[in-house]
Amino acid sequence: MIKGLGGAKTLSGEIPVRGAKNDVLKIIAGSFLFADTVAIENVPDIRDVASLLALAETLDARVERRGRSLSITAPQESAGHLDPHLAKSLRSSVVLTGPVLARYGAVSFPHPGGCVIGARPIDLFIKAFEKMGATCRVEDGAYRITAEGGRLHGADLFLDFPSVGVTETTLMAATLAEGTTTIRNAAMEPEIQNLARFLAASGARIEGIGTPTLTIEGGSALRAAGKTYAVIPDRIEAGTFLVLAALAGDDVTITGCRPAHIRALTALLEQAGADMTIGEDTIRIRATATPYHAVNVRTHTYPGFATDLQAPMTVFLTQAMGESLVFETIFEGRLNYTDDLKRMGANITMFDPHRILVRGATPLVGKELDGPDLRAGLAYVIAGTIASKESVIHAIGHIDRGYERIEERFRALGVDITRAVD
Repeated sequence: MIKGLGGAKTLSGEIPVRGAKNDVLKIIAGSFLFADTVAIENVPDIRDVASLLALAETLDARVERRGRSLSITAPQESAGHLDPHLAKSLRSSVVLTGPVLARYGAVSFPHPGGCVIGARPIDLFIKAFEKMGATCRVEDGAYRITAEGGRLHGADLFLDFPSVGVTETTLMAATLAEGTTTIRNAAMEPEIQNLARFLAASGARIEGIGTPTLTIEGGSALRAAGKTYAVIPDRIEAGTFLVLAALAGDDVTITGCRPAHIRALTALLEQAGADMTIGEDTIRIRATATPYHAVNVRTHTYPGFATDLQAPMTVFLTQAMGESLVFETIFEGRLNYTDDLKRMGANITMFDPHRILVRGATPLVGKELDGPDLRAGLAYVIAGTIASKESVIHAIGHIDRGYERIEERFRALGVDITRAVD
């Protein structure tokens, strides 16, 4: 339940950013490439982490967790069968396929789950594995992939689209493949760079980190040798908090973040008129006397504007003077949430599944809504915060997948928000 501020800018204080969901999940998957125990720090307490750890345990991995620290020891042998129920509960289960296939020679899994934000096919994963010498069969709705001779082979891969998941999965698979693998048109997100550095620090031979061409010389199982690796701050969380502060904040500082990872967002907010002071690991934003003005948003792969920040930014644009065009280039179903914003009073015209026009500024009125996915769900919370009257957001399990104890952290800034007990 959220009680809106109705346009008042009263939030103040500091809000820390936790470890990145899209980084820690891949490092957990990468632990299956190791012959010894992998230690991870700055682990967020979110549902997707718990789900992936439960899935790892069904593969006989040994998991120990203490607060924000985590250790994982992969089994020496495994049949590579991903539990269907757990695998369907999160999209990131698919990144386990690369390490498990490369380590044990076979993997079976259902079509992965996650947020319903448009078609998210896995054909690019299958094509990459097949080029690396694997065969794929589909039986009873499940994929069964087997490496020829029990080991993948290096290949020259050109990705039709710079997919984050495919880049990460093939990168991990290539570290144990026989020979050299080149991934061209690779995604370059900070989480991919951190994953590559995590693997390289433990013996993987990877060139081109941070570029669209990655070259990996395959070898034997990696060794952490007692080293601990830290998850980077969540740039999507930082950006979402920044949008909340821009809309409802008097004087708010986001701490423990990496502003360099969200330059596309901060540049647009500055263009819109936001008053920000950007430090090395903090962003302070203060209320301004003048209204924000419209800006156009086009999502793109990193370092462009992140698709995961598109929904919060659209809420921001409902409060900006003028007309803003939002062009969602990644997912064709990701603008469906705007129907609910229109119910709250937003003036939004949808041209097609990829483009909307937002006319502002328009006051929002609280409504009872169902959160459709992780990112739009939190965008509804932001909208409810600035709306007049009370909002009730259902299906908050989506939010818990990627944001840790969000109501506690927002209350610390002054948001009037409570979680109903079922």
